[in-house]
Amino acid sequence: MASKTSKTARASVRAGQTPAGGALSVLGEFKYLIPLNRGKNAYVRNLTNGRTVHLRTDSEAFVEEIRTLAAAGHGAKIRAELAALAAAHPGDAWDATEKRLVEAGVFDAA
Repeated sequence: MASKTSKTARASVRAGQTPAGGALSVLGEFKYLIPLNRGKNAYVRNLTNGRTVHLRTDSEAFVEEIRTLAAAGHGAKIRAELAALAAAHPGDAWDATEKRLVEAGVFDAA
């Protein structure tokens, strides 16, 4: 049976996986954010419900998805991923995305 996800979506999800090919590792290799479109969009993997959603990084839905993850205790890891994305892709405004999340109080509960 053919998959209903696009080739680009499958490639983006594969790009965010660990070199071993596993999406989840007991050693903390799980990536919550898979960047798309030079930081304008991202896939957000939610470990609490097992879903991966495609969101604009400047949307309220993105803020709420990250807030849910931070409230579940994943805030420090997400902030580390945002810092790594900002360092690896300085022109993609990941630092501004993190600042917007901090101003929204997303990481206060973390």
